[in-house]
Order: sequence, then structure tokens, then C-alpha cells
Amino acid sequence: MLWVTTTFIIEVGVAVRLDVLPRVTCPNHPDAILVEDYRAGDMICPECGLVVGDRVIDVGSEWRTFSNDKATKDPSRVGDSQNPLLSDGDLTTMIGKGTGAASFDEFGNSKYQNRRTMSSSDRAMMNAFKEITTMADRINLPRNIVDRTNNLFKQVYEQKSLKGRANDAIASACLYIACRQEGVPRTFKEICAVSRISKKEIGRCFKLILKALETSVDLITTGDFMSRFCSNLGLPKQVQMAATHIARKAVELDLVPGRSPISVAAAAIYMASQASAEKRTQKEIGDIAGVADVTIRQSYRLIYPRAPDLFPADFKFDTPVDKLPQL
Repeated sequence: MLWVTTTFIIEVGVAVRLDVLPRVTCPNHPDAILVEDYRAGDMICPECGLVVGDRVIDVGSEWRTFSNDKATKDPSRVGDSQNPLLSDGDLTTMIGKGTGAASFDEFGNSKYQNRRTMSSSDRAMMNAFKEITTMADRINLPRNIVDRTNNLFKQVYEQKSLKGRANDAIASACLYIACRQEGVPRTFKEICAVSRISKKEIGRCFKLILKALETSVDLITTGDFMSRFCSNLGLPKQVQMAATHIARKAVELDLVPGRSPISVAAAAIYMASQASAEKRTQKEIGDIAGVADVTIRQSYRLIYPRAPDLFPADFKFDTPVDKLPQL
């Protein structure tokens, strides 16, 4: 028998229910905190010992797993978690390898075998999801970007709008799109470095996916890469703020027409670092930003004539503007 109480509060003559689900309490001591006997499945009042509830279902695990257990000993019997991206949710049961005589017939063949059937489309998507997870782990991308990438790949794959393109190329392009949609854009070279696909092929798939899904991505700006580039270069906050200000002013004054935001950001970082005590070479910045030294020099030459107008007013110069490299 379960003793149930429900809490009400009276306010201006109206009874308002506080809790949706009833609460199990002892009829003699309603304020007592019940003790649960997991072995017997009983709920007992600590004040009088009354068994308030019985046959309580234990929702916990029925085994303990230790870190030094062998990998072959898996006590789980429920299979993998459901994957909503697959057609049947991947709800399958795997039969373990038999060890007793009853597990084999007179010819020595196993009586119980796995009849797991997975469609070719599900198998292709599973392989693509694994590749996406591997690429994301290599560049330290969070789980929400992996989930968005998986959803994008599923939409593209089911539309069959990119027939003839390798699934790895589609997955790489979806990862690039997901990064931009989540506000943490990565360059094509960064995606290309963790995949087996060329930059040109990823770019082609990127354009085709945007057209097929009728979606768009925000334009990348110099600020999208500035904090990450400066952090990887070990530059202080003052230099990062100065480089961000320089790049933004250069774009506003139309000093770098036709230049990619990545090359403008690299040139701004070079100028800001040369004016500070934390100087970085063109090669160091180029290796982090993924651009060639000559590209940094070309963008730097465009902004150098207006250097005095680009620095923030509160910047502390270690090297005066007129002493900056002219290249």
C-alpha cells in the first residue's frame, strides 16, 4: 500500500496545486524522509519503521564496471544508444560469442548468430559520421558542431543532389559550413589539413551544398580569426586589440579591396606585433594563418601608408610608426 499526499496552497480563496506528481509519505510522520531499501525494494519510514511502499523498481545499473576490466567483458545487454539520424534508429541487439556446448550444433557451427541487417545508405552515413567526428577531434571542435555537421550531411545524402561526389568531400564541406553557421569559422586549409580531400574539391562541394539546401552562411570577417590567430601566436591582449582595430579600420577606409579577410588579418597582426615588444615574423604568422609570406607582404604594403591612422589611440608603442618595416 502506498500512502500518498498532495500539497495545496490557498491564495485568495483559490486552491493552487504545487506539485504535479503525488509524493509518497508516512501517514504518521508525513515530514519524515523515507529510507529506501534497495535490496528488498521497500521504502521505510525512519521514525516508526512502517513500510510505506514496496516493490520499488531500481533504475540503477545492475553491475559495476572498473577501469581495469578487460575490453572483452562487456556486461551491457542493451546495445548502443539510439541514433535518430539513421532510418531505424540503429536499434539492434548483438549476440555474444557462445562458450558452452549448447551454443553449437553437431557440426560445430554456432546456433545463435547475428542477423544484423543495415542498409547501404545507413552504412554510408555511419562511415561519414565517424569521419566527421575524427576531423572535429583533430581541430578540437565541440560536440554541437559535430551534430550540426551530421544533420547537414544527412540532408545532402537523402536529397541525392551531389551524386558522384565522394562522401568524404561532402562531409568535409558540411563541417566547414557548420563551423561558419555556429560562429567559429575555420579556413579551407584547416579543414583540408584534417581530411583527405583537396581544397579545390571541398570548395566545389561547399558551393553545391549551399545551392542544394538553399541555405547561406554569413560572410567571414577579419574578427572571426583574430583572437584564434593571436592566441596561437602567444600575443598579449593589447596586441590582439590593436590588430583587430587595424584590420577593421583598413576595411572601413577601403585600403584592401579584393583581399581575403585572412590575409588582411595576418597583415594587421604583423603590423601590430612589429609596433609592440612581442614581435612576430611573417613566416610565424603565415604558418598559423595558413597564408604565404608574399600574401602578407602584399596586404601589408596596402595598409602601411595609412599606419598612423590605423592604430588605436591608447596603444603603447614599443617601436614608433615611422620605424615600422616598409617591406
